[in-house]
Amino acid sequence: MLNTKLVTWTLGIWASITFVVCVIYGLVTPQSLHMSGLLEQLLPAFKWLTWWGFLLGLVESFLYGAYAGLVFCPIYNFLYRRFNAK
Repeated sequence: MLNTKLVTWTLGIWASITFVVCVIYGLVTPQSLHMSGLLEQLLPAFKWLTWWGFLLGLVESFLYGAYAGLVFCPIYNFLYRRFNAK
């Protein structure tokens, strides 16, 4: 059984760290290799290289990760109880 609170926070923080890594990658690589286009498509209202856009992207990334944990854990726990009954 998975702890929903723990997995939700873990995935939220992981998604936030991944967002920061993508932004750093975009800053150190040439324009042709940027993740900016993908980030602007995936994160509503995100604008590349603005403080507001960075903070909004960070929050949105955390919320996407938290959402994944909130959806994944109950499904996993349900299936675990259903198929792992001994």
